[in-house]
Amino acid sequence: MGILKILIVVTNINVYENRELETGLWLSELTHLYHEAIANGYEVTIASPNGGNVPIDPESLKRFTLDKISKQYWNDPSFRELLKNSKSLTNVYMQQFDAIYLAGGHGTMYDFPNDINLQNIIREHYEIGKIVSAVCHGVGGLLNVKLSNGRYLIQAKTMTGFSWFEESLAKRKKEVPFNLETELKKRTSNYKKAFIPMTSKVVVDGNLITGQNPFSSKEIAKVIIQKLKNKR
Repeated sequence: MGILKILIVVTNINVYENRELETGLWLSELTHLYHEAIANGYEVTIASPNGGNVPIDPESLKRFTLDKISKQYWNDPSFRELLKNSKSLTNVYMQQFDAIYLAGGHGTMYDFPNDINLQNIIREHYEIGKIVSAVCHGVGGLLNVKLSNGRYLIQAKTMTGFSWFEESLAKRKKEVPFNLETELKKRTSNYKKAFIPMTSKVVVDGNLITGQNPFSSKEIAKVIIQKLKNKR
């Protein structure tokens, strides 16, 4: 078998709708899977809806949120250069990957849910049994994905994503364009969340893997890698 390939999808959006607060990718939600994938010799492609620069949420660079792995990558000039030059989803549309992973950050709430290229990539990979995964607000990118039979991908699926109470703790309830927890429940997904907010929660339902919040980044990375190894 050839080298396993992972597509990590990230946001291009750097501000909330009010244009006052900055947002973007939550860095650790990229770095942990990236780190595990590279360590295992996998090929990683970082793509975004528009391609080009990937803004980083300044909150994810603070002392208490920038973990060791993320700090290591953030201090690496070549990695920072990689984030300035993400591929566009249009460019990777015809490629096939072994796993798709939607990294989070509040920016994804604006450019993930209605992106047709993203929906098509997810549907095509999911229907041939490839891993589709998402963490935190990145889970919003799954909301509007329909399968070939017209059903929503997440209909009747057991999954997780950033909870409304966590949104309250993050002081972003008034900023966000929608309530992710409510929207997931509307799609009749069997939504699960951690008993204690802001602690790791990863849910696996077949080839769909979701993580609840930034603190799930390390666990979901390990689950995805293990699932890839089991498929070999």
